[in-house]
Amino acid sequence: MSSAEIELNPIDFITVGTIGPKGQREFYLQAGYDNKLVSLKIEKEQSWALSEAIRELIGDLDDRFDLDGEDFDENDVLDGMDMDLREPIEPMFIVSQMGLGYDEEQDKIVLVAQELVRTNPFGDTGTTEESKAGIVRIWCSREQMWALSFRAMRTVKSGRADPKQNGRLVYYWT
Repeated sequence: MSSAEIELNPIDFITVGTIGPKGQREFYLQAGYDNKLVSLKIEKEQSWALSEAIRELIGDLDDRFDLDGEDFDENDVLDGMDMDLREPIEPMFIVSQMGLGYDEEQDKIVLVAQELVRTNPFGDTGTTEESKAGIVRIWCSREQMWALSFRAMRTVKSGRADPKQNGRLVYYWT
């Protein structure tokens, strides 16, 4: 277990990307600045849920602060940003859950990712340092978050034509 606590504020980039062929892709959330690079392994469903949560949060912020003119066009935002994964892609940990928050003073959105901690099947979770979940906080502008939302959804949709199959043959009887 990593038990790391990393704060990335500010960041130069944030993205979601995959490695591997359709049906066997591994999803990664990656962010960084200067020479600091953090890669986290996520699930396809987490990528989709993150995209939706970002859209909802930014919509709420726009309503709350009356920012009607702050809409971002998907193609304009993505054309202006390098959304490719950076090498080396070595995940710090597998993400169990993510959350979003907003800091009005900084006018930044924070993405908090928490490490998946596997417990002992015999019920002993332990209290050692190794059993503490790692946490990464990534501070982003609204434009960076819009880009992440668009990129995450495009990445999810770029998979198999019928994602319900999830790599298995599905039989239907009528």
